[in-house]
Amino acid sequence: MALRWIGGKVDHPMADAKQARQIIDELPAGDASKALEEITYWLETINQTEQFKLLRRLENVDLLDGAAQNHQRKLTRDYLSMPRQLKFQENRLWTAMFGFWKQLGDAYLRCLDQQESAIAISVTGIRKNPAMIAARAMRALTLQLKWTLLRYGPVEARIWSELARLYRAAESKGFADSVIEVYPGSHGAGSVKEQFLKAMMLAASSTDGLPPVRQEVAERAVAHFSSAFRLSTRAEGCTHCFDLANPKAPVRLFKGAQPTATLRFFGAGDGYAQLIQLLAQIQAKGAIPSDINLRGSYENDVVVGVLRHVAQYWSDKLPARSSERQKISGRITVVPGLNEILQTIEPSNDDTLDFSQEQQAESWLVENVSDDGYGAIIPTVKSDWIRVGTLIGMQSETTKYWGIGLIRRIARDEQNQGRVGIQVLSKTAIPIKISKSGTISSFKPHREPQRGILLSTAPDAQGEIGVVMREGIFNPRDSLAMMVRDKTYLLLPARMVEAGEDFDWAKFKVMQKSA
Repeated sequence: MALRWIGGKVDHPMADAKQARQIIDELPAGDASKALEEITYWLETINQTEQFKLLRRLENVDLLDGAAQNHQRKLTRDYLSMPRQLKFQENRLWTAMFGFWKQLGDAYLRCLDQQESAIAISVTGIRKNPAMIAARAMRALTLQLKWTLLRYGPVEARIWSELARLYRAAESKGFADSVIEVYPGSHGAGSVKEQFLKAMMLAASSTDGLPPVRQEVAERAVAHFSSAFRLSTRAEGCTHCFDLANPKAPVRLFKGAQPTATLRFFGAGDGYAQLIQLLAQIQAKGAIPSDINLRGSYENDVVVGVLRHVAQYWSDKLPARSSERQKISGRITVVPGLNEILQTIEPSNDDTLDFSQEQQAESWLVENVSDDGYGAIIPTVKSDWIRVGTLIGMQSETTKYWGIGLIRRIARDEQNQGRVGIQVLSKTAIPIKISKSGTISSFKPHREPQRGILLSTAPDAQGEIGVVMREGIFNPRDSLAMMVRDKTYLLLPARMVEAGEDFDWAKFKVMQKSA
């Protein structure tokens, strides 16, 4: 029997260190997508080549990992800034990013498995590396989790199993807590335990209620506070648990949960107090501290909104529901986005015939209802437009009126069956026309008043009404004139409630009206 680990030739271009370096040097510097595609290809071929000695395998994987860093960061920015309509390009980018992290994770896991063999265990210089390799493998798995969550799941069972296997091995070999240089650089130090907690706390942060850009901020917040998170074999001071012997998505602790040999309890620990302190600091100074590494520039209100969101789920008290859900069975007709809603509730007077413009109405099955909204099952094949924060028009089977809602939560199961949580803004959408104050009285066509939606027939307890309008119309300094049912009203801006991809939802005070 030939012992290939001693001297057999490896049939792979990167078996030679000089040639491996040349492959890296020849990656297309100006095309991040092409470069990452080539890196993923080389990782896959290395993973499929049995003959590599461990040191050579690890050196190649490290080389490709380092070469990919700038490219994958650029593609992440491209993905998060992409308009939702570009579905083909979005799918291409997502597939490239997830594929890279999958092959990189497999490569580091392969190194660990090879290290475990009786042949590799005696190789000089390898014994000091298992913590680094395990931490990198766990990071790649965490980023596979992140990219899965960007599409709202489902998370492959493989990811939980590998995270559990890595952490159990780190505990049994005594290096789970060891602080090492996972990657070179000022932010590269950490431990296997810290990497494990990043995955657990990301899963516990309920990112299915955040749009992709805010999910990115949440992931960076998890990374920032990870050194303060708590992991224990006891429930005290923890909010969630994960079973290393039966790995599934971590769950919130229930009262009276008993420890077992393989159950690990975790939570934000001191990270929760640090997060609350950071929130207060941002709100007091109106700026994000320079030591917060978000790997991008974000508006203060976006960061504050994300920190408030994760604080709810890191707290030892679950976010309270404003009303109880009741199980029901029924259907609603749904149209996506402000343009479709406006066309549905008040078709335009444009005489141009365009039979290519088919209405995007869909039928969704409602499975529960509360005072605030619905839980619904969405079609399996269609609904590519669905994202958290999308404005929708809704009409139930029992009414002729259209209502307005926002998608607040998305989840998909192993059969790709999607479920959404919908917040109802108004059960009756009232079409209106708006323009800057003083320009609306005659509504002559050349003045082009904008169409919008009034969300209530009377002011609320604060004397305010809600209006949904096209993105960019709302300005806190400008009053608006509103015409509804042949009457004109003067609206003074009170506050922006939410800015979406194609709409502004704002509150106004009604100051006067004229016939």
